[in-house]
Amino acid sequence: MKPLKAAAYPLYVKVARKVLSETIGLKKGESLTIETWSNSLPFALTVSLEAKKMGAIPLITYEDADSYAEGIRSTPKDALGVMGKHEFALLSGSDAYVFIPGPPIAAFSKQITRQEYIDSTKYNESWYKAAEKAKLRGARMTFGYVGEDIAGVFGKTPEAVARHQLQAALVDFAKVGRKAKEVAGSLVDGRKVTVKGGGAALTFEWKGELEIQDGRTDGDDISSGNNVSYVPPGFVYKEVDSSSVSGKAKLSPTLTRFGLLEDAALVFEGGKIVQWSSKRSPTVLRSLERAIPEKSRVLYGVTVGINPLMKFGFGQDRFPSGSVSLVCSFAGILRAATLKSGDDTIVKDGSLQ
Repeated sequence: MKPLKAAAYPLYVKVARKVLSETIGLKKGESLTIETWSNSLPFALTVSLEAKKMGAIPLITYEDADSYAEGIRSTPKDALGVMGKHEFALLSGSDAYVFIPGPPIAAFSKQITRQEYIDSTKYNESWYKAAEKAKLRGARMTFGYVGEDIAGVFGKTPEAVARHQLQAALVDFAKVGRKAKEVAGSLVDGRKVTVKGGGAALTFEWKGELEIQDGRTDGDDISSGNNVSYVPPGFVYKEVDSSSVSGKAKLSPTLTRFGLLEDAALVFEGGKIVQWSSKRSPTVLRSLERAIPEKSRVLYGVTVGINPLMKFGFGQDRFPSGSVSLVCSFAGILRAATLKSGDDTIVKDGSLQ
């Protein structure tokens, strides 16, 4: 993706200030690390400048997308995806972190293979453990994932997709946070849940961890080890009792690592997907089916989108207000579903209640 033009600079400034003040709560004298790739360097420089104005001390680390892809193929296997002691030291010495990823490590990218992605990002667990130990306050700017591949799937330019995500980052975090807590209050372990849409109905029970993405990395997030917030926000994610899942779900257009799945019907029995079908994207669905081991063909959790500024078709379809995502080794999107938890209606015909 080419950097956004100079006309985008005022937007960069607004988003940078919001991320620094509201997402990571940067303070004067604190150390800030900004990790950026080729496509996002202008935004990273803006973040650095705004941090300096606040009296903070920023440091930028840079990764070039093309050299990254080439490096994967030339690095010895035992050294690929390994964190060096200097990176651990960088995390332990940082108070806050702004991560702007690159297109090669997006869910749908043709620059590297799936196995190359897995091998080159196996440091993830180590990174998050180090960030948790350092009590790091972080932000992940999802517009960085956008390249020609993802934008092309949606029939848009990378610049248009990135600009929309940045504009959606200007949502009122306080309102998103209040709605997130309201939604989370209905996602209680043991409650029976129904998801309906397109003439299909799926039932299950909640069980497990809850995650709130409201755009702010606060004390509760640090305590629970959720050190990095998505920007733009936001969603509420809740795990389910996989063994309780039964029924059928009809998916809306869903981005997968094999391309756009325009439609799909998934049938669950005994907690597992037992039937897959797609009228408009059978090739994509077959590729997805072959890639997911039978033991992983279950519903793990559900995501409820809560960002009123985010629209579908801009690379983060989990986030739009009223979106319902079925997480089962990929995030299956439902754009106009009705979600009920016990007696509470959380989403009705795609509208967040």
